[in-house]
Amino acid sequence: MSGCCHHDQPEVFNGMSSGFRRALWAVIIINAVMFVVEMTAGRLANSQAMQADALDFAGDAATYFLSFIVLGKSLKTRATAAMIKGISLALLGLWVFGSTVWQVFILGLPEAAIMGWIGGLALAANLVSVLILMKYRDGDSNVRSVWLCSRNDAIGNIAVIAAAGLVIATGTAWPDLVVAGIMACLFLSSAFQIIRQAQGEMRSAEN
Repeated sequence: MSGCCHHDQPEVFNGMSSGFRRALWAVIIINAVMFVVEMTAGRLANSQAMQADALDFAGDAATYFLSFIVLGKSLKTRATAAMIKGISLALLGLWVFGSTVWQVFILGLPEAAIMGWIGGLALAANLVSVLILMKYRDGDSNVRSVWLCSRNDAIGNIAVIAAAGLVIATGTAWPDLVVAGIMACLFLSSAFQIIRQAQGEMRSAEN
């Protein structure tokens, strides 16, 4: 009788499947390529929103690779990796906002046309990543962090396209600042979710 309650809690997906491994490699390649493309275009366009989104691509490629490395490791190891990713995402969010303030007050108006075109290309790449990872959006903190990063990219690209249109409409760099600020808040929110789940898993691993 006393043993009947030990099987009530469902097992959390830990990423140990060939499908998830293939999905990770696919999005690693997509994100690495788009980092190079969008960072180059962001510098040409003088857009901090684009460069911020490009850095998110780079961060995602690195964190996806970290996720791949720790697959099959202990819960504590996977949670520690997720914690590292969460902290990195929070630092990225702070950098995005600070650098965009510098852009608006020091560097001036970004090139909206390039922002729009590259933003559209990046959005297409991220929608592909989202579709690849859709069925893996739930799981332990290591798996979930992959989904949240991919989702953030897609939202960020929509925001960059919106910023490009508003820069054209207003003739000022302020929309670029507002959009980058929203992206920074999104990064911080996702970082909090990842860190909170990782902390819970680390406590469970110690019990």
